[in-house]
Amino acid sequence: MSTNYRGTLALIVVGLLVGALTLFSAPLNAAAQPQFEVVASGLDNPRGLAFGPEGALYVVEAGEGGDTCGIMGPEGPVCYGPTGAVTRILDGEQERIATGMSSFAAPNGHNAFGPHDISFQGRGGAYVAVGACFAPGLSDSCGKLVKVAASGEWHPVGDILAWELDNDPDGAHYGESNPYAVLALAGERIVADAAGNTLLRVDANRQVSMLALFPARDEGGSWIDSVPTSIAIGPDGAYYVSELTGFPFPVDGARIWRVVPGQAPEVYADGFTNIIDLAFDGDGSLLVLEIAADSLMSSPFGQLIRLNPDGSQETLIDESLISPTAVAIGDDGAIYISNHGQSPDLGEVLRFELD
Repeated sequence: MSTNYRGTLALIVVGLLVGALTLFSAPLNAAAQPQFEVVASGLDNPRGLAFGPEGALYVVEAGEGGDTCGIMGPEGPVCYGPTGAVTRILDGEQERIATGMSSFAAPNGHNAFGPHDISFQGRGGAYVAVGACFAPGLSDSCGKLVKVAASGEWHPVGDILAWELDNDPDGAHYGESNPYAVLALAGERIVADAAGNTLLRVDANRQVSMLALFPARDEGGSWIDSVPTSIAIGPDGAYYVSELTGFPFPVDGARIWRVVPGQAPEVYADGFTNIIDLAFDGDGSLLVLEIAADSLMSSPFGQLIRLNPDGSQETLIDESLISPTAVAIGDDGAIYISNHGQSPDLGEVLRFELD
């Protein structure tokens, strides 16, 4: 398994697990799980979730690649196609309302890099982080932050890849960039670059600047990257950023960072495994979604954990989740999770009501 393409590689599930995604349903000895309903299905590598100002739930699809193959990705050949999309879920109906975004995927359509996250700032203000480029000349969306109009038309509003190539703050010199999370705020957008290991700010003039650099750490002589995957604003106004960690994806090795602009990032909580998303609930507890609870090197089963303000933890959902990739909380308190997030066609959004 190559380690040169450090941050972007960390978002690829080990090859043996790719096939397993279509086979696993639940462990034979699974305990009773919270009841859920499927609110969207047939999605291609679904990722980030966000509620729009009109109350609809939006999910970005990283797509399934396409017919332009022979491109080298971090694990071998990938295929490109403009199959990345944004799907709206409203009144029991799902509809792709924006299409044509970049998608690089394995030849079987798994493990796509494309639209990874979505965030809203007012009506018509949808912003999407579009992931890594393995052949930038094929697309004008990959490696960028794009804005999606209510009509579904989109255009780039920030070039994350270009900034990384010009600055390379972690000194990796690989030209790695994989915009993975976005938080839209008034006058600015905050982006986590999973491959660049940075938290970035994109202002209203499309200028990119760095808010934080998340350092690699030495684990027994092997350097492991942070790989930031999600951004949430806490009750204290600080940014909370999750990390997936890089290869070999150590169990209990993922942390949550607290970032205050102008200050060095500090570790808020640790002891997690391969965190893929965060969301604060109404009482200030932090929902922590792990894409693989036993490490990406082990199995595709994820879990959702509640981290309470006093530091205690509670597992809310586990065996129901297979490669989950995003979590969102509805106004009614229900929890929505993107499931089968590394697979074409099988992707779905689940709705849970917890006691």
